[in-house]
Amino acid sequence: MENIDFNYICTVIGNLSGIPVRIFRRDSLIFYHSVVNLPADPLIAFKDEVFAVRSHIGYFITPYFHYYGIVNSGEYKIVIGPSIQIKNTDQALKELAFRCNLSAEDTDEFIAGMKSIIPMPLDSILQILCTVNYIMNGEKLGLGDIRIFDSEQQFLKAKLEEEKVSYNFDTDAAGPSEQRDIHNTLALEQTIANFVRRGDTSALKEWMATIPAVRGGVLAADQLRQIKNTFIVTATIVSRAAIRGGMDVSDALILSDAYIQKCELLNDLERITNLQYHMVFDYTEQIEKLRRGKTPSKLVLDVTNYIHHHFSEPITTAELARSLFISRSRLSVKFKQETNENLTDFILKEKVEEAKRLLRYTDKPAAAISAYLGFSSQSHFSRVFKKYAEVLPNEYRKQHND
Repeated sequence: MENIDFNYICTVIGNLSGIPVRIFRRDSLIFYHSVVNLPADPLIAFKDEVFAVRSHIGYFITPYFHYYGIVNSGEYKIVIGPSIQIKNTDQALKELAFRCNLSAEDTDEFIAGMKSIIPMPLDSILQILCTVNYIMNGEKLGLGDIRIFDSEQQFLKAKLEEEKVSYNFDTDAAGPSEQRDIHNTLALEQTIANFVRRGDTSALKEWMATIPAVRGGVLAADQLRQIKNTFIVTATIVSRAAIRGGMDVSDALILSDAYIQKCELLNDLERITNLQYHMVFDYTEQIEKLRRGKTPSKLVLDVTNYIHHHFSEPITTAELARSLFISRSRLSVKFKQETNENLTDFILKEKVEEAKRLLRYTDKPAAAISAYLGFSSQSHFSRVFKKYAEVLPNEYRKQHND
């Protein structure tokens, strides 16, 4: 390692790809290069997961569907990324900035920097990893040899309230004698789609815990290709069901593309099955957040979608009304008529629900959560939280983390 100028090599890689590159020695950063101006390295949010990759060459995929390539050699580690394959919403990037401990003043610069990272084909990134690995470890590996490190299930499990449910889609290709029985999954597809459309996570969990094994039809002769094709079909079904349930069309289709790309990177049947399970629940949970157990009108869904896209801003009814091309007074009156709820109360309740999630599943202090959610002060945040959650933020965290 000492005989090769890796700073130079990583600088060239960074300049050619436009993707940040780092060199670590043991746990210490000894080199960083990025042509993109970022006030904080997005790797901060996932350093533990990236450092858990110990193989010579590997990959980590974040919950935001960003990709980090890793090459290890002795006490040295080179990390390339993030590569952005799927366009993130501003709100998703604001959440990432929040996880990187950025101030509100630096968040806009961070978002602009992340958006300026040019998407790079995954095969090109993998080829870079293979080249660097050859220089560092003398191994001539191809794309098929790269081991994908896939620990993102930790985040998905937390998102599902740390519940462990066993579920398996039986996608073995049927033999010739079974061909007449394999296309019997329409009812199951419709059942899953209905759970997603209604956002009924409780019923979905109960149903999946007892569902019998099914056969989904022969989509490919190869078993791995078969389960990947089944995954793609499932992604199509649940994304369309989510749209019917009120999810923003662009959000639903972008999420579907991200899951499919992630599936294509995996070569382990169990991991693909796990990812499929989490995908179904991800869509269902997002619809549940939109609907909150109600049968909302289009107006209510539009309002809720707007709030979820602007969590980290001080949302005003005037701005909301402008985005929906309706007068402020008309919006407030119509919303009250349809929900029997004050629009301002509804906005604050949605923010409190997001605050609950952050208090339970992050270690961020209440002051940081308050600033992230656009409250004018921590005391204002505490008053609002106490009003709708009936406890103070720190009390809520203590109740759910003991």
